[in-house]
Amino acid sequence: MRTFVVAGGCFWCLDAVYRTLQGVTDVVSGYTGGVTREPSYDAVCTGMTGHAEAVAVTFDETVIPSSVILDVFFTLHDPRQLNRQGNDVGTQYRSAMFYSDDEQKAEFEAARDRAAEIWEGDIVTTIEPLGEYWRAEEYHQDFFAKNPGQGYCLAVALPKVNKVRKSYAQYVLAS
Repeated sequence: MRTFVVAGGCFWCLDAVYRTLQGVTDVVSGYTGGVTREPSYDAVCTGMTGHAEAVAVTFDETVIPSSVILDVFFTLHDPRQLNRQGNDVGTQYRSAMFYSDDEQKAEFEAARDRAAEIWEGDIVTTIEPLGEYWRAEEYHQDFFAKNPGQGYCLAVALPKVNKVRKSYAQYVLAS
């Protein structure tokens, strides 16, 4: 099993998308990239902690290639938006990849390069060393599945889930 930590806007969307993929064994919403120890959601939302809303995606590379996990990341958010995704604005919504070793760093750089060939404009996704990863509050875990009728889920997360289901159909779990 491997784990990648990525941030691309609200973690509810990332969590919702990755949970639909075969070979993904766990997704943990959390915070990383900042300076505050044991941050809360309210603190992260102030933009003062330096943390990004992120997900730790654990997957079985014999079922789904690491390149697909990373390409999905660049499909489900706009990596050209600095410190935002749509109406979610602030450094906590930045596009970032957090590597745990040199191998991951190289994989992340290659994925960013592939994304640059698809997206017009400059990719602003940062590639940062993974520091402490703080698990978000329990109500954030698997939020989309627990709250399918919630307005944000319907307006923002569901279109992203559907986009990835279409683009990566061969890796999507059967419903």
